[in-house]
Amino acid sequence: MLERHLINELKAVSLSMFRKNFLGIFHGSISAKIENNIFVINKANSIFDELTNDDFVELYSKKDYRWNCASQDSDIHLHIYNNISEAKYICYTMPPFTTSYALTHDKIIPKDYFGSMVVGKKEIYNPKNFETWYKRAPLEIYEYLKNNDTDTMIIRGYGVYAYSRDLTDLVKRIAILENSSKLLYYSGTDNNTRNFSLL
Repeated sequence: MLERHLINELKAVSLSMFRKNFLGIFHGSISAKIENNIFVINKANSIFDELTNDDFVELYSKKDYRWNCASQDSDIHLHIYNNISEAKYICYTMPPFTTSYALTHDKIIPKDYFGSMVVGKKEIYNPKNFETWYKRAPLEIYEYLKNNDTDTMIIRGYGVYAYSRDLTDLVKRIAILENSSKLLYYSGTDNNTRNFSLL
């Protein structure tokens, strides 16, 4: 049986992120690790502003029938949990200013105090071929996070993956990253702009 307090935390955070446009209708994912081989994640086609207990599913590392109704991001979350012990909560979001800024920049270098102190400089990962991205994503995302010793991955044209041991900290970092990207956008700061092709 799903842990009620954990689900309530995820529902509250999901609503908050939906209101900030970090999660969309049927877009994004959020999960929490329960034990070493068990985590809970939203189901496929979840609407994040009105999640209920029935919108979450408990998954085991060994795949069974429950995986059929889970988020399409479940395999990515599983790989992160299996390979990064510090990951207790994971979310995949698409904050609009961060995602937009990443389309035309190689890195995000916050110019504001909170962004500089909490987030710091973040490289932008280019997934290149979108047609094969979901096949490659579970491996490439956890490897990038682990090899670069970072808890946040900004992926060009796709969004942001982040993990934390604390749910509040996770949401705070995404919000600060988004605010820094917004400030960079409005200030016209383009010191690290380059031209590139999405193809």
